[in-house]
Amino acid sequence: MVFSLEFLLMVGVDMFKTAPPRYIANRESLVRTELHADVLEVLEAGLKAADPESSVRSALSREGDIVCVLSECFSVTGKVHVIGFGKAGLRMSLGCESVLGDLIAGGVVIVPSIGGSPRLPKKIEVVEGEHPIPGEKTLQASRRLIKYVEENLHAEDVVIVLISGGGSALFEIPHPPLTLDDIAITTNALMKAGADIVELNTVRKHLSMVKGGRLLNFVRKASRIISLIISDVVGDPIEFIASGPTEADTTTYRDTYEVLLRRGVWDTLPNNVRDLVLSGLSGKIPETVKPGDPLLGKVRNIVVASNMISLRDMEKKAIELGYKATILTSMMVGEAREVGRFLGSIARHITKYKQPGEKLMLLLGGETTVTVRGHGRGGRNQELCVGFSLSARGLRNAVLASIGSDGIDGNSPAAGGVCDGLLVDEALNAGLDPHKYLSNNDTYTLLSKLGRAIITGPTGTNVNDLVVLAVW
Repeated sequence: MVFSLEFLLMVGVDMFKTAPPRYIANRESLVRTELHADVLEVLEAGLKAADPESSVRSALSREGDIVCVLSECFSVTGKVHVIGFGKAGLRMSLGCESVLGDLIAGGVVIVPSIGGSPRLPKKIEVVEGEHPIPGEKTLQASRRLIKYVEENLHAEDVVIVLISGGGSALFEIPHPPLTLDDIAITTNALMKAGADIVELNTVRKHLSMVKGGRLLNFVRKASRIISLIISDVVGDPIEFIASGPTEADTTTYRDTYEVLLRRGVWDTLPNNVRDLVLSGLSGKIPETVKPGDPLLGKVRNIVVASNMISLRDMEKKAIELGYKATILTSMMVGEAREVGRFLGSIARHITKYKQPGEKLMLLLGGETTVTVRGHGRGGRNQELCVGFSLSARGLRNAVLASIGSDGIDGNSPAAGGVCDGLLVDEALNAGLDPHKYLSNNDTYTLLSKLGRAIITGPTGTNVNDLVVLAVW
């Protein structure tokens, strides 16, 4: 179920300052000091920057029949059609419709679930697919989208494509003679084998009729194709976000074959999949759209929300609050607990060497990983948080918060956690051993007992993880 954040999250005033609309539902209970309050306010600035509706509205403007996409303006002489797919598709479509209004003739957007009675666009049809493994609903929704453009698109028309995380599973038409089961089996095997998003989408692109730029074959009649993209891939490589349906693909069937071999799944795949990949290797079937293809001349791909965009807004907020702020990286990777320990060592260094009275804040984004060893509840952000506290134990003026921007951290109901140098002793005094909880991948249980788990609810967007480390 997808709702506006304003309806999901609480609004109020904390004990130190008047707060903006709340993205963190339990913010008041998390605030222990002004330092905690500042860290959470900066996190909320990052979530606000990733809001799908406002991100689209900030990229689009209209004056009569003149439409501007950022600084590029053009006259609409035909109709505007809106298509899209991804977790943020509903909210993005609302933002698009609020700007373009009666210029929009119609469209189809595919989302994971509608449910309940959410606010829906007036002219854009919203249909459901499946995520993370595509199923029959995804196939039917994808065919509906393609049928729409085939029946309604004309030479003077503009197509706006709304792309966000989850689009690879939500929008899929298998390359003949593959079936959806063939793709689902391959995707599942790769995920279980630990394939990263680049490897996964390399394979997906070459098994699909709509990925790797191939969607352009269905909308080629349009005079302009504008993709507005919310990035959930570290570094924002457009060709890997939702498997790059409107972007040139730099990977090949050779790369696909090598990924399947390297991940040890080649021999387990359906014959149809192996035959298709081998046909691609031998040149019997065309490659995905490559750089220089004439189709790309009418396309503009624009990232309207990303980890780095959120980090920049977080930096502005930190400076407003009186901190010397630095964006350390938007490409954070590694084992979550070890990244946390490293950030704890940075907090120790800052505490020892900073100037008296200096307020420092480090901002990070990306996506860490967790090696599952236990049977508890938690996620990478909460493991990073606990790892930090173990390393920063005893520091009185160091606070770290880490969240998944989609509001979901692992198998827990939390988005992440807020931790400090006093957490370990607080836990031990309560009869809780942080080492044991971390070893059992049970960090949510620990943080929820200590009142330090951050709850946002599903945010309807995803720009990876956001981390704030503040030291006074």
